[in-house]
Amino acid sequence: MTATDIRTAAIARALFAARFGADAVGTWSAPGRVNLIGEHTDYNDGFVLPFAIQHRTHVALAPRADGVFRVRVASTFDDATVEVALDDLDALFPAQRDDVPEWARYPLGVAWALLAASGTDPQAVAGVDLAFASDVPVGAGLSSSAAIEGATAVALADTWGIDLDRVALAKVGRRAENEAVGAPTGIMDQMASLLGRADSAIFLDCRSLDAQVIDLGFADAGLELVVIDTGVKHSHATGGYGERRAACERGATALGVPALRDVSVDDLPRLAELVDDVTYRRVRHVVTENQRVLDTVRTLREQGPTAIGDLLVASHASMRDDFEISVPELDTAVEAALAAGAVGARMTGGGFGGAAIALVAHDKVQAVTDAATAAFAAAGFAAPTIFTVTPSAGAARD
Repeated sequence: MTATDIRTAAIARALFAARFGADAVGTWSAPGRVNLIGEHTDYNDGFVLPFAIQHRTHVALAPRADGVFRVRVASTFDDATVEVALDDLDALFPAQRDDVPEWARYPLGVAWALLAASGTDPQAVAGVDLAFASDVPVGAGLSSSAAIEGATAVALADTWGIDLDRVALAKVGRRAENEAVGAPTGIMDQMASLLGRADSAIFLDCRSLDAQVIDLGFADAGLELVVIDTGVKHSHATGGYGERRAACERGATALGVPALRDVSVDDLPRLAELVDDVTYRRVRHVVTENQRVLDTVRTLREQGPTAIGDLLVASHASMRDDFEISVPELDTAVEAALAAGAVGARMTGGGFGGAAIALVAHDKVQAVTDAATAAFAAAGFAAPTIFTVTPSAGAARD
C-alpha cells in the first residue's frame, strides 16, 4: 500500500468507528480508472483499453454484532448514514431508488445485485456496516463510481462467502450502476477496476468480456500520463449520456444489427442514407473509435507507446465533432498539451466535463502543466487540477 492508501484506509476505519461505535474487521479497496482510448464503445458491445490508476476508494467493514439483517453505509461524501433492511433491497431497487441519496445507491445497489447474482437469501447472510473514504477525484471522468462498486463487491463477497469471479463481480457493479443508480453505462469501468494490473492496460471485448493484459511500456519509453481535470462536473444519470446511447441504438436498428460492434467503417455510407445527420455522426464516432482501439493495441505491441499519439488526437476530434461530448475546457486542455509537446492527448470518460489525458515525455510534464494552466487562465476558466497517474492493480483486500 502507498502512503496515500494507508492514509485513506485509516480515514475509512476512523469514520467507521465514529458512525458505528465499533472497529471494522478490515478494509478493502478498488481503483478508479483512466480510459486510454475507446469512449462510448462499451455499451455498443465494442472494444476499450482502460487501466486502473493508483487513486482508490477504501471501505471499512464489519458484520453487525446485533444479528439484525440490515446494511448501513456511511461515507466522507455525506454526513448522513443510510440504513436499509437486506430484505427491502428488492423493493428499493430500481423502483424506489430515489428514496436514498445518490451516493448510497452505489454500495446498496451492489449489495442488492450481489445477492441476486449469487442466488443468496438475504436472511442467510450477516447484516453489515460499511464506511467509505476515497482519493479518486469525483466528477473527473476517472470512474469514482466503479471504485465504490468494486470495493463494495469484493468486501461483501469476502464477508458473505460468495464465490463469484471478477467478471461476475463486474457485472454486479454494472447492474448496480444501471438499475440502482440509473446511469446507462457499460461494463468497462467495473472491469478495469476489478481486473487492473500494474504497468498494464486491459484490452476488453465488451461483447464476450474477454480481457487481455496489454503492456503499456510507459516507464521504459520515458512517458507519463498526465490528467488535466477541468473541474467541470458531469453526471451520467442526466440526459446527454442517455440521448447518445439512444442514437447508437437507432443506428444499429437502421442497419439491422444487434449493436454497433457489428458495423464497420465500410458500412457508414449506407447508414448515411438511412438516418438523420445527428444519428449518423453519433454512430460514426463509435464505429471509428472501435477501430482506433484495435489500432492502438496493435501499435503498442509493434511500435510502443510513443507511436499512439495520432490515435489519441483523432479520438478527441471524433468525440468533439461527431459525438459532441466535449466542452470548451476539455478542448483547451487538449490543445494546450499538444502545443507544449505532448505525444498525444484526448478527453477521457463519458464527457460533458471531467478530465483530459495527455501522454507526455517525462521531461515535458512541467511544460504541459504550465501550458494548460496558462491556457485556462487566458480563457477565463477556473484553474485545472493536474496530476499524473500510474497503471495500477485492481480491487483487493488491503
